[in-house]
Amino acid sequence: MSKLEIKYVSPDDLRPYAGNARTHSKKQIRQIADSIQRFGFANPVLVSEDGEVVAGHGRLALSLASVPIVVLADMTVADRRAYLIADNKLAELAGWDRDILAIELQFLQDVQFDDIEVTGFSLGEIDMILDEASEKSPQESGPDDDVPARVPQNIVSRTGDLWILGTHRLLCGDARDPSDYQRLLEDQKVDVVLTDPPFNVPIDGHVSGLGKVKHQEFAMASGEMSEREFTGFLSSFLGCAKVCCKDGAIMFVFMDWRHLTELTTAGRDNDLDLKNLVVWA
Repeated sequence: MSKLEIKYVSPDDLRPYAGNARTHSKKQIRQIADSIQRFGFANPVLVSEDGEVVAGHGRLALSLASVPIVVLADMTVADRRAYLIADNKLAELAGWDRDILAIELQFLQDVQFDDIEVTGFSLGEIDMILDEASEKSPQESGPDDDVPARVPQNIVSRTGDLWILGTHRLLCGDARDPSDYQRLLEDQKVDVVLTDPPFNVPIDGHVSGLGKVKHQEFAMASGEMSEREFTGFLSSFLGCAKVCCKDGAIMFVFMDWRHLTELTTAGRDNDLDLKNLVVWA
């Protein structure tokens, strides 16, 4: 095999292979352009002796003044056509070691790499990869994390019980009672509300799995309320929660799809803006 030599030519001197089955979206072309702008043209276009592109059609689509090429002089037509397919397919077959990938992405974040999406991963994908790695990593534990040798079997928290759990506070109370918020928060305002109120759906027949596990019905809003009553029920707690929120706070409220109308009506009645809908499938 002859020695590979890189030379620069005008894209006008090259012609794409008409049988190239690989497609490139506008987004991918833009990502390729960003990569070349950041790292330079580090991957030359592979061409035949007569200037037909074998690999690098995406890079050739950037309308550059000149591009680096390597001429594959020793390949037959059949070899080139097979290589074009293999060059794309073999890359698809590669996988990721997500733990190592997370380490590399975390490094780029730690050094405040200014354009991390040039890696080809979106910010959302990077967040998911790092979150996944974080959940797998062992967390430091202290004496507060030790499981007691023996736990009583019948633990009952009664209405009014306030539990102090380190820096956390947990109150067994009523989300429609302003005085319970006062006792729990002690005049502090909150940034986020994350709440899973009753759905006004009977537990029996809806939250029963295969029927082996039985759950008690909720004390209220367990299917017995009319649309108007349930709207009032939700509006009452949303109003109390709103009073305790900072300006711009976000409320994440879980709800059964059957009662989205009551929830949105209750939110509107409290002058709350509907920001988004997240569907758990």
